[in-house]
Amino acid sequence: MDEDVTWDDLINLPIDPPLKRDICLKCRRPIAVCYCKYLPSERLNPLCKIVLLQHPAEEKRCLHTATILSLSLKKEKCVVFTGKKFPQNRHTELPDILNSPNTLLLYPSLHAVDVQDLPKVDETSNFYYTLVIIDGTWAQAKTIYNKSTALHSLKQVKLSKRQGSEYIIRTQPTEGCLSTLETAAEALSILENKPFLKTDLLKPLAALCDYQISHGAVIHESKELRLKNHTYPKLIGKRLKKLLEKTCVEETDLNEIVQSHNEKYEKTKLFPMRSTFIT
Repeated sequence: MDEDVTWDDLINLPIDPPLKRDICLKCRRPIAVCYCKYLPSERLNPLCKIVLLQHPAEEKRCLHTATILSLSLKKEKCVVFTGKKFPQNRHTELPDILNSPNTLLLYPSLHAVDVQDLPKVDETSNFYYTLVIIDGTWAQAKTIYNKSTALHSLKQVKLSKRQGSEYIIRTQPTEGCLSTLETAAEALSILENKPFLKTDLLKPLAALCDYQISHGAVIHESKELRLKNHTYPKLIGKRLKKLLEKTCVEETDLNEIVQSHNEKYEKTKLFPMRSTFIT
C-alpha cells in the first residue's frame, strides 16, 4: 500500500522545471529586488578614473558592490580587470595604467598616504588621478597584492577618516572596513571635493540592503564590534589580529582585548554551560 502511494506521488510530480524568477537585464538581480531605479539617472562622469582589480571569486558573488559602481559611472571611468595576479597577458591596457605617474593604489599599507593629504583636482587641473582598487575579501586582496609586484611601486593611499560601512548585509572585519563601492565613492568625493558623488553612488547600496533585509536577510555586525561585545564565536587568530591592527578606527589595546577574548573562549570549551559567546 505504501509503495502504491509513493509511486502515485512520483507520477503526479510536475514534468516542467520550476519557474525561475525574472532577472533584470541591467543589474542581473531578480526583478523583485532590482535596485536600478536608484542608480543615477545619467551615468556619473568624475574627473578621476577607477580601475578595479577583481578576484574571480568576487565576480561570481550574487551580491557584490562592483556592479553598482560599474553601472553608476561612465564606462571609461570604471574599468574592471579580473584575475589573481596583475598584470597578465590578457590585461593589455593595464601596464600603461600602472606606469602612469598619476595612478594611485588604494591599499592600507604602513607607508600609505591619507587621501585627504593629496592635492585636489577640479575642471581647471592639468592632471587627474587613476585610483586602483583591489576588489575581493581582505585575504584575497592581500594575496593579489603580494603576487602582483607591479603594484608595489605605485603610490599607495588610504582612507583614514571614515564611518562604518553601509553594506550591512555583509560581515566586515572591522568598523573601519568599507566595500569596494564605498571605498571608491569616498575617495572620489574627497579628491574632487564633490560630496554628491558619494551620495549618488551609495543610494543603490542602501536600496539593495533594504530589499535584502525585507526579504529575510539580517544585519551583520563587524568582527571588531562582536569582539568588543564578547559575541564573536571563534578564537582570534594571527591573521585576523593583524587585520584588526591595520584597520581599527579607534586606538585600542588589541593585545589585551584579543588575549582576554581567547582566554574566555578556551574556558567555554572546558565549561560549555558557562559560555558567554553567541553563535
